Amino acid sequence: MLKRLFHFSLNEDDASSNGSHRNGSAGHRTSQGAVARAKEDRLPLEPDGGPAPRPDGAAAVVGHFVPFEEIYRNASFKQPKVAYDILKVAEMVHSPHVSGLSLEAKRCAVLMALDVAGVETEDLLQDAMARQRALNDYEEALQNSLREFEANKNRENTEIQAELDRLTARYMARIQGNVDEVARQQDAYVAWQKEKQQESQCIAEAASFCTPQSNASNANSLSSVLVRCGVEAAGKRP
Repeated sequence: MLKRLFHFSLNEDDASSNGSHRNGSAGHRTSQGAVARAKEDRLPLEPDGGPAPRPDGAAAVVGHFVPFEEIYRNASFKQPKVAYDILKVAEMVHSPHVSGLSLEAKRCAVLMALDVAGVETEDLLQDAMARQRALNDYEEALQNSLREFEANKNRENTEIQAELDRLTARYMARIQGNVDEVARQQDAYVAWQKEKQQESQCIAEAASFCTPQSNASNANSLSSVLVRCGVEAAGKRP
C-alpha cells in the first residue's frame, strides 16, 4: 500500500513546479472528497464562453469567476517553491490507494511519502497559507465589486423610481382630468334635462290651450294632449 503511494507521488512530481498545481493541465484528474467538491461548486466562466477577467488585486468582476489555478498564479505575493504543493498532498490524501486506511494511517503514509520525496512540511504549510491568502484576497475583491455593483443598481433603481413617480403623477393627472371632464359633461346633461323638462311643460301647457277646454283642463303633459287631439283629428279625417 505504501509502495503504491510512493509510486503515485513520485510519478506525479514533474507535474507540479514553483508552487503551481497540475490541475490546470488537460490531463488533470479531479481529486475526490473535499477538493473535488470545492471544484465542482465553483461557478462557471462567462456565459458566452469568453475568457474571464484576471484577478489583478482590484479588478474582480461580479458574475465572472476565474479558475482557482489562475487565482493562485496571479496572487500578489510569490508562493514558496516546493517540489510538492498542498494540493498535491490533498490528492494523496484522497487517493484510492489509501481510501481504506484510518486517518492516522493516512497521515503516517503521507508523511512517509513526503519524507521519501524530501519535502518539508513547513514548506507545504507555507504553500497552504499562500493559497488561502490568495483565495481570501480574491473573495475580498469580489465582495468590494459586489458592494459597488449593488450601490450602482440601487442608484439606478432610485432614478427609475423617480422617473416612474413623475410618469405616474403625469398620467394620474390625465386620468383625473378625464374623470373631471366626464363629471362636467354629466352635470351639463343633468342641467339640460331640467331645462328640457321645463321646456316640455311649457310646450304641453301651450298645447293644452289648443284643445277643447274640457281637455285642456285635464292636460298634464303634451303626450296626453296630443293623444286626445290625435283621436279627435282622426275622426275628422276623410
